[in-house]
Amino acid sequence: MIQDFLSSWPLFHDIYLTGWLAAAALSLIGVPVVARSQIFAGAALSEASTLGIALAMWASALLGASAPAWMESDAFLSAVAVLLSVGASLLASGRAGPGRERREAMTAWIFLLGAAGSILIVSRSPHGLDEVQRLLSSSIIGATAADAWIFGGLFAAAAAALLLGRNTVLLWMVDPPMAAAAGVPVRALEFGFSVLLGLAVGLAIRASGMLYTFGALVLPALAARTVAREIRTMLVLTPTLALGCAVAGFVIANHLDFPPSQLTITLLCAAVPAGAVAARMRHRSPA
Repeated sequence: MIQDFLSSWPLFHDIYLTGWLAAAALSLIGVPVVARSQIFAGAALSEASTLGIALAMWASALLGASAPAWMESDAFLSAVAVLLSVGASLLASGRAGPGRERREAMTAWIFLLGAAGSILIVSRSPHGLDEVQRLLSSSIIGATAADAWIFGGLFAAAAAALLLGRNTVLLWMVDPPMAAAAGVPVRALEFGFSVLLGLAVGLAIRASGMLYTFGALVLPALAARTVAREIRTMLVLTPTLALGCAVAGFVIANHLDFPPSQLTITLLCAAVPAGAVAARMRHRSPA
């Protein structure tokens, strides 16, 4: 199995590295998402990013032969996806109004608009419809070395931000009112994290699709939360688990000729109940 995977490395190493680094980066950013009970926001932003790509393709098709070459480039599609994802993230963060119910309603609205709108926009374009279906099915084939560098840099930036401001960020994640009372710039943190989350999802959706993006964002943190007693532990365990499942998923998928994204997400799904069982056994064991 390992030998087969190593043999495929020269041909597919960009895809492997992109998948692994995307899983690590998204999972680390997903810790505050899970800690703050905003899990559904990841799905909503993924749909918003898909809507952005559909809009970009529609704009290019509308201009036809007169469309400039840059409008058909991957960079333009990714830029529009990021733009809509960041905008949706700011709306879903609660800046549109106070209260958890308002945030949940806005998140649901973004999800449904993105899901329905992206299909409607490309419904008359066979190529566009195929592209949206590819994003929804999460095919990571086509990832490039640039994608690997982007997610490597995103992971490094997120890790550095958490390391440098760990006490402030931890207090903000656990108890925002207490953080505000202690002088923590809660609004600035909310804004910065919303932008970072939107940026990460917008970049990932183009490279790895919705399923892999949403799964890597929330499943590792959900699994880590079942066994970790502190947020600090989650911050270490979450990307470790994400990277471990991603590496195992890609190696096994190569051997069995399975889709690597779907197999990786299946392993991460299995890690959630496995972590819960391990935590329960630990609590039942004698001190």
